[in-house]
Amino acid sequence: MSERVIKDDQPRVHFDCNKCPAFCCSIYERVVVTKRDITRLAKHFGVSFEEARERYTVDFEGERVLKRVKDKIFERTCMFLDQKTRGCSIYHGRPAVCRSYPGRSRCVYYDVLRFERSTQGDESVIPLVKITFHEVEEEIEQYADGPERIYEWDEKDKD
Repeated sequence: MSERVIKDDQPRVHFDCNKCPAFCCSIYERVVVTKRDITRLAKHFGVSFEEARERYTVDFEGERVLKRVKDKIFERTCMFLDQKTRGCSIYHGRPAVCRSYPGRSRCVYYDVLRFERSTQGDESVIPLVKITFHEVEEEIEQYADGPERIYEWDEKDKD
């Protein structure tokens, strides 16, 4: 019996996410979590497994997923996204799927920006950045008396 050697020729890619508006925390409707992830959340917050499961996750079509909240840039996002810094508020306690994203591939935001740059000058294409800033302006006007963090659970996730 001969041994098979699998060589990984694809280089690991490192991303600097500091200038990203947290695209990955918003484009996925569900971030599936495992029992190990919930245990990690419980340890991070100093609560029981059951309490972490109840506070931070919801059942979505038979899977346990992180709860989502209203967002000032994107419609909804992960409840642990810091709205001001656009960074993860539980970075050391984040789920495995977040730890491994984007893996060895490019992140989605990179592809969006690349597409926008390739279509500059094409008036039939409206860049995402313009749409995003327009939505933020509307959101700022809506909360002119002072922004507040809103924890509004998505009712459809409870079905």
